Amino acid sequence: MAFHGSKCCRFIVGRHYDVKALSTQRVKLFVPSSTPKLLRWYSSATQEENELELVSLANSSAAVPATKIGTTQELAVPVGQRQRLNEEVLPFSAFLTDNFGRQHSYLRISLTEKCNLRCQYCMPEEGVKLTPRAQLLSTSEVLTVAQLFVREGVEKIRLTGGEPLIRPDVLDIITELRKLEGLKTIAVTTNGMNLVRLLPKLKEAGLDLLNISLDTLVPAKFEFIVRRKGFHKVMEGIDKAIEMGYNPVKVNCVVMRGLNEDELLDFVALTEKKPLEVRFIEYMPFDGNKWNFKKMVSYQEMLDRIRQQWPSLEQLPLGKTDTAKTFKVPGFQGQVGFITSMSDQFCGSCNRLRITADGNLKVCLFGNTEVSLRDVLRSGASDQKLLDIIGAAVGRKKKQHAGSKSTLPWVYSLVHTVAKHFAMEYFFVNKKELPCLRCPSTDFSPCRLGDCN
Repeated sequence: MAFHGSKCCRFIVGRHYDVKALSTQRVKLFVPSSTPKLLRWYSSATQEENELELVSLANSSAAVPATKIGTTQELAVPVGQRQRLNEEVLPFSAFLTDNFGRQHSYLRISLTEKCNLRCQYCMPEEGVKLTPRAQLLSTSEVLTVAQLFVREGVEKIRLTGGEPLIRPDVLDIITELRKLEGLKTIAVTTNGMNLVRLLPKLKEAGLDLLNISLDTLVPAKFEFIVRRKGFHKVMEGIDKAIEMGYNPVKVNCVVMRGLNEDELLDFVALTEKKPLEVRFIEYMPFDGNKWNFKKMVSYQEMLDRIRQQWPSLEQLPLGKTDTAKTFKVPGFQGQVGFITSMSDQFCGSCNRLRITADGNLKVCLFGNTEVSLRDVLRSGASDQKLLDIIGAAVGRKKKQHAGSKSTLPWVYSLVHTVAKHFAMEYFFVNKKELPCLRCPSTDFSPCRLGDCN
C-alpha cells in the first residue's frame, strides 16, 4: 500500500490472459485504519508477468463504515491490464475501459443481417450470404447481453442491421430495453421504408432517437442507389418523425463523388425549416461495395462547398464522445454534421462497442477480429465469464484504426494492386475464374456503412 498525503492509491498488478486462471484469482480490498477510503490490490496468478502501476484515487467516494475497518473482501478480477490515469475513469466498469482510458458507454446491437434495400455502397445487387437463423441472437439473448452491458455502465444502445425494423420482435426488444435501469437512450438506425407504419408503436415502446438513411433527394437517383423504389416512403417517414416530436431527426447521407455530391447544398437547405441534423458520411470501404478512393469526398471539401453558399456557417461545440463535427447556419432550425472516419478519424474519443447479429463482439468498426459472445452464452457460462471475455476484448482495442489520414490513400491502393497482381498470375496459370477482390481491412466485417455514426 502507498499514500501520497491524503491520497489513496491503487496498485494494479499483472496481465491476465488465461480465462481459467482468472477463476482462481482474487482481489482484496484493504481498508486502512486511518481513512475510510479503499485501496484495491489486483493480484495475478503468474508472478513473473506482474507489472506494477500506480493510480491515484484522490477523490474516491467509496466510504467504508467504521465497523468494516480492518476487514477484507474478495471480488472477481477483471481481465486485462487497466491503465487508469484519469480520476474520472474510476467509477466506470473496468471491463468496458480500454488501456487508453476510453470508457465504452455506447453499445450498438445489430438485430439482423437482412435488408429490404440493396444500396450500392453497402452490398451487391444479388445480396449476401446470410447467417442461418439459428445462429442469430434470439430475443432473450439480445436482452441478456444488453442487460449485462447496461449493468457495467452502458447508457446508450442503438439498434442497427441490416435493417432493424424488419425484425418481427423489434418492438418487444425496445419495450424490454426500456425497463433496464441505467439505460438512458435507445436509438435506431433505419432506411425508413417501414417507418410510417411502425413509428407510433416505436414511440410507445420507448424509442428515443432516430437516424434515417437517405443519400439523395432525387427519386430516380434514389432507385439507382438503393436498387429499389421507395423514396416517398422515406420522406414520409422523416416528416412523421418530426410530427411525433423527434428532435432532431438525424438523416444519414453517404456522399459519393459523381453520384450525389452535387446535392450537398440541397440537403443543407432542408435544415432551414425542419429540425433535422443531416449527417454527411465519408464514403468508406466495406465488404461488397467495390470501394474506390477516388469516389470519396472529404469532409474539408464538403465543408468548403457549403461555406461558399453560407459563409456564416458556424461550428457547434464538440462533445467528448461525439463522432460528428456539427455546424449550423444561423437562423436555420436544424444543423449539419460530418462523419470523418476516413480523412480525420476520431478514435481517441471512441466510446462504442458493437454486437453483430450472430452475437460477435466488435470493439472497432474497422477491425477484422470478433469475439463470439453467443457461443459463450449458449454454453451456460456465468455473467462473470462473459465479462472476463468482454474485458479481454476491450483491453486489446487499438489506439486507432488503420484508416488514418496519412496512410489511407496509398495503403489501400498498394495492397489491392499487389493482391490483384498475384491473384491474376495464379488464376491465369491454373485457368481458374478470378474472384472479386475485397477491401483488405474489411473482408471479415460485412456491415452497413451507416453503422459508423
